[in-house]
Amino acid sequence: MITTQTQFRTALLDPSSPPPDGLRNPDGVQATKRFDVYRNNVAVSLTDALETAFPVVNKLVGTDFFRAMAGVYLRAHPPTSPVMMFYGSDMPDFLAAFAPAQSVPYLPDVARLELALRHSYHAADATPMAPDALGQIAPDTLPNVTFTFAPSVHLIASKYPLHSIWWANTHGGEVSKSAQPTLITRPEFDPAVDALTPQQAAVLAALIAGDPLGAALRHGGADFDLGTLLGLLLSRNALISIQT
Repeated sequence: MITTQTQFRTALLDPSSPPPDGLRNPDGVQATKRFDVYRNNVAVSLTDALETAFPVVNKLVGTDFFRAMAGVYLRAHPPTSPVMMFYGSDMPDFLAAFAPAQSVPYLPDVARLELALRHSYHAADATPMAPDALGQIAPDTLPNVTFTFAPSVHLIASKYPLHSIWWANTHGGEVSKSAQPTLITRPEFDPAVDALTPQQAAVLAALIAGDPLGAALRHGGADFDLGTLLGLLLSRNALISIQT
């Protein structure tokens, strides 16, 4: 009997499923023990990969909870690529719907931040915009300019103190009581993580979406300080071009 890939994969991810009928030992007996060992090794390897990918999520819920949760996740979301660097892309949505994790409501945002860190680290290089490029634009055309952002830039919107939750669990310190959308950039070799105000995040989200500067500024309110946001973006090499 021939075992198909679908049968093999189904049995591999279901610990209650018997080995496919076509798997046999050299003596012709069904390879139950060998398959069970292989199935366990696959689950352990994928769980280890998730622990590496989401260290702060792991720390927040505890290793025992995380490994049990990972067992549910990996069977619902098996890898779709042999390249494991981005395995876990469905984790934020999974956590949002995973009933046992609802007591930690900011977990999905933490997972999004950790995913963004990996994507930022592996993003393509880009030459940053010259610091004086904006100053060369005629003042009357400034409201119409748009920006192109480096591939390493990610904005994580959140109603929770996301930055300080991540920072407290990686570097130590207190957790803020204010909402902290988070900006991920890669100014040099490693990603940088910066807290934003909700107003800064709203303006930045509009700019990333391609809105002209004047339209984006409407999201910041009358007293919005554009200089602070632009200064941060320039210092983090987040901007690579400007269009009038």
